[in-house]
Amino acid sequence: MAPTKDKKVLDSSAVRRRKKPSGASIGLAATELQAAAPPGQVAQLHRAIEEDGGRALALYREPYGGRWLILAAVPIELVEPTPYQRNISDTHVRKLEDVIGKIGRFLDPIIAVRMSKPDHAAKYWTPNGNHRLSAMRTVGAKSIVAIVVPEPAAAYQILALNTEKAHNLREKALEVIRMYKELAPLDDATEETYALEFEEPAFITLGLCYEDRPRFSGGAYHPVLKRVEEFLKKPMRAALEVRRARAKDVLALDDEIVKQVEILKAKGLTSPYLKSFVIARVNPIRFRPKDAPPLSFDEVLDRMAKAVAKFNPDKIKPDDLARSGGAPDEME
Repeated sequence: MAPTKDKKVLDSSAVRRRKKPSGASIGLAATELQAAAPPGQVAQLHRAIEEDGGRALALYREPYGGRWLILAAVPIELVEPTPYQRNISDTHVRKLEDVIGKIGRFLDPIIAVRMSKPDHAAKYWTPNGNHRLSAMRTVGAKSIVAIVVPEPAAAYQILALNTEKAHNLREKALEVIRMYKELAPLDDATEETYALEFEEPAFITLGLCYEDRPRFSGGAYHPVLKRVEEFLKKPMRAALEVRRARAKDVLALDDEIVKQVEILKAKGLTSPYLKSFVIARVNPIRFRPKDAPPLSFDEVLDRMAKAVAKFNPDKIKPDDLARSGGAPDEME
């Protein structure tokens, strides 16, 4: 009988626990959600929805932050996804079509923002609901129920709002860089201004990598970039050039790592973890002491490039790869 491995005992302090209820109630009571007259901006949005051929079903304040919303039915031909979000999943849409057809009901309103820009054909952008919108179009619906948010900024909160289908790394990164390019020319805002929308700075650089190289193995580089990237404090118009230079450096590093991976494959080493294995071997922060000064992006990429140049595939044995474990090269 093969010897059994000892189970690792997790330190209870390292286990992430769910937050407990605070014990203090906040927000609005149920009877307060419609207990005030809506402000002018909301009343104006109400009229615009009616003029668009829609119908406002309810004006109310959401119970947590007390902000006004409009539950409305809008003509389905006026609704489109925000132009910078991910492509839809055909499999997910087909499942939604089947469910809507079987139960004969549409019960989950989409989130929408009315856009008054003259250069957009659609009047309503949905940052959360593209799959439901597509399914309703396919089944022939004339209208769709939406929670219309008065603040246009909600159109950019795709990652924070989207609970319909979990984003993979590629989708997140591409959505972030598309939003980034849309927002950068508007004013002198820095990346930190949109920290909620962008979620983490590594997605900006990875998004540019994916745009240049759609089959880029972002999952293999994400753990490194996540530790060294920070939101840049300069205006996004200027920061975008820095990001492009960083993406170029990452792709140049990837070219060299791919060469080493191909040599290892020629030696008979095949594994979904092969690129991640090479990256781990040249990663200068993998075993860096916690109390050591943090390395910058440029320092890490420079050290990785030098380590790849010195990498010796002849010293790598199958047991080395087997012990490495880790995540597949592409975590999408």
